[in-house]
Amino acid sequence: MSARAKVVAKPILSARGIVNRFGTQVVHDQLSLDILPGEIIGIAGGSGSGKSVLLKTLTGLHRPDAGEVLFNGKAVESLGSAERASLIGVLFQQGALFSSLSVAQNIMLPMREHTALPAKDQEQLAAMKLALAGLPAETGIKFPSMLSGGMVKRAAFARALALDPRILFLDEPTSDLDPIAASGIDALIRQLNVSLGVTVVIVTHDLTTLFTICGRIAVLVDKMVTVDTADKLMKSDHPWIHDFFHGPRAAGAMHARGTAHGN
Repeated sequence: MSARAKVVAKPILSARGIVNRFGTQVVHDQLSLDILPGEIIGIAGGSGSGKSVLLKTLTGLHRPDAGEVLFNGKAVESLGSAERASLIGVLFQQGALFSSLSVAQNIMLPMREHTALPAKDQEQLAAMKLALAGLPAETGIKFPSMLSGGMVKRAAFARALALDPRILFLDEPTSDLDPIAASGIDALIRQLNVSLGVTVVIVTHDLTTLFTICGRIAVLVDKMVTVDTADKLMKSDHPWIHDFFHGPRAAGAMHARGTAHGN
C-alpha cells in the first residue's frame, strides 16, 4: 500500500437497502448509510422525511420492511436486549426520563435491567455518569420535574451512558433549549466524543449543531440519503438541500461555526 494511500475506517454500523413504509406511504426507499467509528454524524431532513424512524431502525427498535442494519457485521435485530443496551445508548426527544424516579434511579435503571451489579456499585456509577454529563452530585436525588430543560437533557445523557455504549444516538438533543443551554449540549457532545471515543449520531434540525460539531451530515431527501460534509452539501444543486443550507438560519449557524473554530 502506498504511504499516501488513505485508510478508510471500517463502519461501526451499516444500513443497507432500508425500506420503511407505513401503509401505502414509503418513507425510505433502498436507503443505505455507513457510520464510522469515533465520528459525530448528523441526520437532517424535512418534516415527514423519516428522521426518527431511521433512528429507531438503526437502533433496532423498528424492523424495516426490507434491508438490514449491521453492527460490526452482526445484524442489530439478532442482538439480545442486554448486548444491545451495552453497545447502543439512546437519548430520546424531551429526555424521556421517568417522572416517578429520581435522576439517579433513572440512570441506574439500565444497570438494574441488564446487569447484576450490586446496588452500591450502581449508585457509584450513576454518580460518575452525572459528573460526565456535567451535573452536580446532588442532582441525583432530584426528580425530573425539579430540573430545567437543559438539566433534563444532561440527565438523559447520563442515562444513555449508563452501560458505557460504543455508539450514542441522540434524537433532537437541543430542541426547546435556549441558545446558551443548546451550546452547552453541543459542547458536551463534543467532549464525550473526544474523551470517551464514543461514536455519536445526532438527529436534528438545529443548523448550529450540524455546522459546529458534525463531521458529516446525512440528509434525508426523496426517500434516500445524501451524506457529505457541510461545506460540500452547501454546494448541492438539489433544491431542498440548497434551501436548507442557505436559508435565513444558515448564516447564523455558519457564524457560530466560525466562532467555535476560532475563525
